[in-house]
Amino acid sequence: MAGIYVHIPFCKSKCSYCDFASFPDKLCYAESYMACVYREMAKRKDELKDYTFETLYIGGGTPSVIDERYIAMLVAAAKKNFKLADDAEITIEMNPGTVSAGKIATYKKCGINRFSVGLQTAVDKQLADIGRIHTLNEFVYCAKLLKGENFSADVMFGLKGQTAEDVVNTIKTAAAFGASHISAYALTPEDGTPIYTDYLNGELPDGDEAAAMYNAGVEALKTLGFERYEVSNFCKKGKESRHNLNYWERGEYIGFGVSASSHINNVRFTNTFDLDEYFKCICSDNFAVINSEAIDAEGQEEEYIMLRLRTAKGLDTEKFKSLYGADFKEKYSAQLKKLTPYLECTEQAVKIKDEFLFVQNSIIVEFFN
Repeated sequence: MAGIYVHIPFCKSKCSYCDFASFPDKLCYAESYMACVYREMAKRKDELKDYTFETLYIGGGTPSVIDERYIAMLVAAAKKNFKLADDAEITIEMNPGTVSAGKIATYKKCGINRFSVGLQTAVDKQLADIGRIHTLNEFVYCAKLLKGENFSADVMFGLKGQTAEDVVNTIKTAAAFGASHISAYALTPEDGTPIYTDYLNGELPDGDEAAAMYNAGVEALKTLGFERYEVSNFCKKGKESRHNLNYWERGEYIGFGVSASSHINNVRFTNTFDLDEYFKCICSDNFAVINSEAIDAEGQEEEYIMLRLRTAKGLDTEKFKSLYGADFKEKYSAQLKKLTPYLECTEQAVKIKDEFLFVQNSIIVEFFN
């Protein structure tokens, strides 16, 4: 399985927690930027001619902030330069504060069939605190426009002044208005972002409080008929994000645009995070890659373990053996013995118990010691 990711780095304003490559003051460059993305796609056409791409994911930034015609042209460029599966999943991320009926109609007409909506929280004060440009009412408006469509909602927990009840209410709101997939993420205050000051001042919920919010959210999702298939992702039956599933299977993907990452033929490479540098490279008929690393056999195995143990199904031991020529339980017997209280082992799978998925990083790291 292979996927395409396109990064749209523009937004109306930068959220206080955001450390992605996004530029709220450079929307005027959107047309030039998209022209470069189309050109970058064309440059990769020959080397990827043997791939069939099952997903196309348009992320950001805020893809819905730019003219919808550019998005339609982007989908057309992807179809022109690459072989997309007939049933390809084509996703666009949207901020409810940038949505209109006309935009959604254009998205659907050009072939977009999955919508990822950034709700974050159903409490307007909390939305304002983190710099979101939308309100709960605007999310409701957006959800009503998407009635009957395949759409996902993002929910964030660990916000200033947030309670477990707030998280549960946000999840119930997203589900009530039609979301069939919910991504529930913990706020991660990164150094250099405005919200990091709140973290240093002790104004954000601590780890135990965030864990309680997560657990409350998980229970609410279960009650509403959502199944967890990865530590932060939950969906109604059959509504998994195929694009994300490809990441967790250590599948291949090609990224276009500023800061976009790729994984092709066991080589990982990333484009520049600098918008001007991206323009300069693409307009000079060069690629904008700033780093590239070939992943050796040991690295491939470690990545697979790390990614699969994030999922609810865990690591398939038969597939592991077919990929890496080793019996997982024998090779990692010492780690499995040490981690017995946290793992569920069957004949064909090893998984982290549900109650410990929230702290999965501290468990997974033991396999690399």
